[in-house]
Amino acid sequence: MANIRDLKKDINYVLGDIIEAVYLWELTNPKKETKNSEAIIDEAINVFDELIAKINLKNVENSKQHFKGINQELEEKGRILIAKINDLS
Repeated sequence: MANIRDLKKDINYVLGDIIEAVYLWELTNPKKETKNSEAIIDEAINVFDELIAKINLKNVENSKQHFKGINQELEEKGRILIAKINDLS
């Protein structure tokens, strides 16, 4: 990982793309219920807030390991959200 700025950009892009995919699903399925898709958007926003809060922690013992863990958490939670989008129907 290059730096904190790049990690913040990755979080923004990944979760932004997930939210965009949900909106696209809602546009292509106008007659379907949007309660589940809105829940995915809310979850993506919560994940964003959690990860940014973790990045902004100042009292971290091993910063390299801390940021690597945040990157892994982004990947895991991103996959879970993508799976939820794929299950919409």
